[in-house]
Amino acid sequence: MNDVYVVAAARTAVGKSKRTLASVRPEDMAGPVLRAVVERAGITADKVQDIVLGCAFPEGEAGMNIARIIAIAAGFPDTVPAMTLNRFCSSGLEAIAGTAAKIRCGLLDIAIAGGVESMSMIPMSGNKFAPDPRMTIEHPELYISMGNCGDNVARDFGISREEMDQWAFRSVQRALAAIEAGKFKEQIVPIEVKTPKGTIIFDTDEGPRRDTTLEGLQKLKPAFAGPGKKGFATAGNSSQTSDAASVLLLMSEKAVKATGAKPMAKVLGYNVSAGDCKYLGPPQLLAIPRACELSGISVADVGLFENNEAFSSQCLLVVRDLKLDPETVNVNGGAIALGHPLGCTGGKLSTQLIYEMRARGVRYGVVTMCIGGGMGAAGVYELCD
Repeated sequence: MNDVYVVAAARTAVGKSKRTLASVRPEDMAGPVLRAVVERAGITADKVQDIVLGCAFPEGEAGMNIARIIAIAAGFPDTVPAMTLNRFCSSGLEAIAGTAAKIRCGLLDIAIAGGVESMSMIPMSGNKFAPDPRMTIEHPELYISMGNCGDNVARDFGISREEMDQWAFRSVQRALAAIEAGKFKEQIVPIEVKTPKGTIIFDTDEGPRRDTTLEGLQKLKPAFAGPGKKGFATAGNSSQTSDAASVLLLMSEKAVKATGAKPMAKVLGYNVSAGDCKYLGPPQLLAIPRACELSGISVADVGLFENNEAFSSQCLLVVRDLKLDPETVNVNGGAIALGHPLGCTGGKLSTQLIYEMRARGVRYGVVTMCIGGGMGAAGVYELCD
């Protein structure tokens, strides 16, 4: 079996939904990032044997196999194939894992994987929500709102509103500190955005609010709880809807030697698990240890975690029940502050993780997230010397 190397990783800055990137189509978000990883890897685009992009709502402007359209719009040759896949919030990580598996077994040597999402253009649940009538009666939990899932976790697994708000405040403070320190600059590909006042260069995550206070978070009303139910998730302790793109360029050892590329990290293992559709988080408690076991390590060996903060309750459950050191989790803030661009998130978190592993000299890192429909995923990376 072949080792799989990440030789380049990049992303756009994350735009808040309906803000700076609201009018930027997926092609124009992702195209510059595809070109950037090829350039950073020191190869030409025609050497890429496949492109796989995750997208949680591949319709409208993101429809018609958007990965293929992005590749052509980015100037890649017609001879480079591409596909779009969807596993909701883990779509980007699923793209990376599946592509890595093909390289591992010799089907590919050079490929690009990641994700793209415009939540400004395609809303949650898509442009036409049309649930199956029978399933709404027999399995209504299949269609439950993610916010309600976050509330269910807090209520049923003993996560307090106070803990959730404290974690949210921590996320914002750490994200602001990371931006101030320039920690994301190297990984972000600036993109041009046309505005009514002229063209601007968008190169900084715009999610974190500098005026956020713990007291302010505690005053926010629950956003999802129905009549007679105690709510926990608010606009302040939940992830932001966002727009972004992120990709990794993956190579086999053979390709690394042939091209002279310098590996950043190895893709070691991946797992996706599932459970009750009304919860977010419990399947991660299975996916993380399984992904580590498949990688030949234990959870205790992991020095950095990027645990997607879909909701504070879900993130806190994973940290608590796996007994993770909070100081190794989301060290530069999470989705509550920086945003959760759905199908892009797996690529974005992988990019952030690998750069931070390099900065700190951490050997093993894990990207993990909950997934709508009662699933959870985790991917393991190893730092290259």
